[in-house]
Amino acid sequence: MKPFMDENFLLDTPAAQELFHNYAEKMPILDYHCHINPQEIAENRKFDNITQVWLGGDHYKWRQMRSNGVDERYITGDAPDREKFQKWAETLEMAVGNPLYHWSHLELQRFFGYYGVLNGETAEEVWNLCNEKLQQDSMRVRSLIERSNVTLLCTTDDPVDDLKWHKVIREDDSFQVQVLPAWRPDKAMQPEKPDYPEYLKKLSAAAGMEIASFADLKKALDMRMDFFDAMGCKVSDHGLDYVMYEPASDETVETIFAKRLRGEALTAKELAQFKTAFMLYAGQRYAAHGWVMQLHYGCRRNNNSAMYAKLGPDTGYDCISNFAPADELAAFLDALNSENALPKTILYSLNPGDDELIGSLIGCFQDGSAVGKLQHGSAWWFNDNKTGMQHQMTSLANLGLLGNFVGMLTDSRSFLSYPRHEYFRRILCNLIGGWVENGEYPADMRTLEKIVKGISYNNAVRYFGFQLETK
Repeated sequence: MKPFMDENFLLDTPAAQELFHNYAEKMPILDYHCHINPQEIAENRKFDNITQVWLGGDHYKWRQMRSNGVDERYITGDAPDREKFQKWAETLEMAVGNPLYHWSHLELQRFFGYYGVLNGETAEEVWNLCNEKLQQDSMRVRSLIERSNVTLLCTTDDPVDDLKWHKVIREDDSFQVQVLPAWRPDKAMQPEKPDYPEYLKKLSAAAGMEIASFADLKKALDMRMDFFDAMGCKVSDHGLDYVMYEPASDETVETIFAKRLRGEALTAKELAQFKTAFMLYAGQRYAAHGWVMQLHYGCRRNNNSAMYAKLGPDTGYDCISNFAPADELAAFLDALNSENALPKTILYSLNPGDDELIGSLIGCFQDGSAVGKLQHGSAWWFNDNKTGMQHQMTSLANLGLLGNFVGMLTDSRSFLSYPRHEYFRRILCNLIGGWVENGEYPADMRTLEKIVKGISYNNAVRYFGFQLETK
């Protein structure tokens, strides 16, 4: 029986252990997509207790607490933090096979030096240990980022954001980690939302112009994109139900936009036409700026309407969608490519059944303009686990070039989430090491070093255009 989560955790073969410990383990982290609050970095927040760090806003944990029959008062309600932590510790006991079990214990090991097991009986011990350490300056958020060997991270920012906190961080020479904005214009392309007119007013104010037409909307977004670009932005991101493709003339799209401004509801076809026009415009502008376009899709959100009414979005009530038409995604990419305006693009589907689709489709649009111009994005959200990562990387290896993969992203709101990169790297090295041990790839350590270091860090540095490559 192997020890619990020791130095060779998830590394089943000598080759896997060599790849991880010699090449992957010490590589820096490039967190090109996360939901960390830049204000907390600028202010170098210190947390009062482990519940604030672990349970505040973490809907991954909230879902499992609900599955363990925990009352909402101890999840998102007004229960004392100590009691919330106790309920989480008791829930974790039942999480055998769940990545949260591994993530939680990796975080306890790496940040708090605790190598025991968290459960209902040890909760008091862990609570006291963590809270004592959290009072140290070495546990402020900047130190947590630096201790994790992060060189650069990209937050998630709306076009109306003034990027105030990014400016503060950039002007502070005492913090060496780059914190850059990432462009997330979802609200600008959601005319079906009741608050869309209010959002357009915010965008108008940010751009300093009135938005009375679709042409105006694009002009306002152009100005905000220029501002983001000046602040170091190199990546966009879209959260989509699926990638639509319902092309329409400029006149038709203007008519649709005017109809929405009048307060009239749009038909499903009109929505698809508007969103297609929006995404074609966006892709063209990203290509012009040299930005990477990320498309996250395949999620059905806010399924529990009663809890959505109480808590709002991103509270643990989303699921995988099984609707992602290949013909529309392919037609969208082809439309941009035909205009020589297809940017570097990363595709993520929440449905693991789409892995082979993505792997086969990206091969249709690779070219000499970039290494791995189109990417199959890292296993995302409900797939961000051992099985999901293995499947995504195996599918990519089967259908494309795993060696050019840009690797892991944190996609988290927690400053303690960086051991997830270690988790990913262990799984990566175990997968490749297994192929080496089985004679499916030679024990050519020079090439394997390049592959493992590339997927861990260097490929992303090159792909996004960050000047941070480590040899």
